[in-house]
Amino acid sequence: QVQLVESGGGLVQPGGSLRLSCIASDRTLDTYPMCWFRQAPGKERGFVGVTRWIGGSAYSKHYTTSVKGRFTISRGNAKNTVSLQMNSMRDEDTAVYYCAASNTRGLIVSSISNPRNYDYWGQGTQVTVSS
Repeated sequence: QVQLVESGGGLVQPGGSLRLSCIASDRTLDTYPMCWFRQAPGKERGFVGVTRWIGGSAYSKHYTTSVKGRFTISRGNAKNTVSLQMNSMRDEDTAVYYCAASNTRGLIVSSISNPRNYDYWGQGTQVTVSS
């Protein structure tokens, strides 16, 4: 069973920055999609961003509209890791952030935001944006 472990959550002021990290126990996930979702109290789990392997050492990145230009998702040197750099944070970014990975290497763009297409999930890490 693949395990994902997140780290880096915490409290940050509006306008501040935070970096989340996730490592997968299975190194073969380096060519499979890895992503971040988040869930605020009383809301459904929502897509934040994903990296998809597109060949060689290249990965594509896709984001939900509300975080474009503020958040950056990336793979680490060990490609079974993924991080989320969050800048210019807002109150509405407050949520539990989950790392996830898919067994489907060729996950198409129209499917990347559906949590049902991801097979492995971390335990979640709390991010709170507040002054």
